[in-house]
Amino acid sequence: MENIMSSKLFTTRQGTVLLGVIAAVIAAIALLVYLNHYRNSVKGDQQVKVLVAARLIQKGTPGDVIRTTSGLYQLTDFSKSQVESGAIVNPSALAGKVATTDIALGQQLTAADFGTATGVAGGLGKNDRLVVIPLGSPQEVASQITAGSHVDVWVTSTAQGTGGVTRPIAKLLFQDMRVAAISGGNVTLQATPTESGQLIFASTNDSIWLALRPTIGTKPKPPVISANMVTGG
Repeated sequence: MENIMSSKLFTTRQGTVLLGVIAAVIAAIALLVYLNHYRNSVKGDQQVKVLVAARLIQKGTPGDVIRTTSGLYQLTDFSKSQVESGAIVNPSALAGKVATTDIALGQQLTAADFGTATGVAGGLGKNDRLVVIPLGSPQEVASQITAGSHVDVWVTSTAQGTGGVTRPIAKLLFQDMRVAAISGGNVTLQATPTESGQLIFASTNDSIWLALRPTIGTKPKPPVISANMVTGG
């Protein structure tokens, strides 16, 4: 009996139509399942533009410097699942902020990396000071130094040599000092209380020059540079 019914189902017009309807229903269900899965996968892989450090951003760098300086960050696409918590998607969010930690090259900028800046002094520790020293354009690397730059501080002066003869010298006073601000020929450096006094003394009695540092650098301390080392005399 079952064989007869099956035979009629496949050979009669009504049976063929019924099978066609069943196949269409199964195909529609399969299509709906596929589309639902596809929508979920697309939603999960939605691309989001996030601010990423284009080079090392050092602790203490003002957010306003980061968002207005070319080459400090870039907007990069990430799938939604790869975006870190609190990731910054708009440079304007950095206004009035200061980096509270070093941010490595390629690292996403997040809200946790920044704190609120209070004037120029934002981001200073309890033992930090800001000291202003007047410089000419050549001494400040022909105006290439900006807020957030890191510099070495050199002092040129005279020293008493053999036989009481004075001679000019150049001496490395400090390495890797952060520039907090710059206005005209006045450069504001972040220093300790003792360093502040030394900078004030050198600015008053000697001549100060700044050497712009790379974002990542070692600290080999060169010797005092005398006339003999320069001229070979």
